[in-house]
Amino acid sequence: MSGIIEIKVRDYECDIQGIVNNSVYQNYIEHARHEFLLERGVDFAALAYQGINLVVVRAELDYKASLKSGDIFSVETKLVKASRIKFEFQQTIRRVSDNALCLNAKVIGAALNDKGRPIPCAELEPLFEGASD
Repeated sequence: MSGIIEIKVRDYECDIQGIVNNSVYQNYIEHARHEFLLERGVDFAALAYQGINLVVVRAELDYKASLKSGDIFSVETKLVKASRIKFEFQQTIRRVSDNALCLNAKVIGAALNDKGRPIPCAELEPLFEGASD
């Protein structure tokens, strides 16, 4: 199961070289993850109120091409099960105008209970890539 959103680069996200600052890509993919979950009925904030905190434990970002101010790009997000308690978001960013791959990302997460201990997250189970739709 995957999801795709489109975003437009804003001027203030660019550095002195005129390209999107590398740290901004983290914001893009985080926003896409939250939208991916919301579109599938999983509310990140509601889980936190229930004492279930979804956290990032590792992020790998491979930068391939630069985005510039005004570029429209898509973020594709897939969710796969990494272990009993870990999940993995596989994400790509592509510039819409030429379909250039700008970023490959792998973000490993886990659900923590109110005591900070990792737990399986039943709300995510139906969303894992390969799960029956």
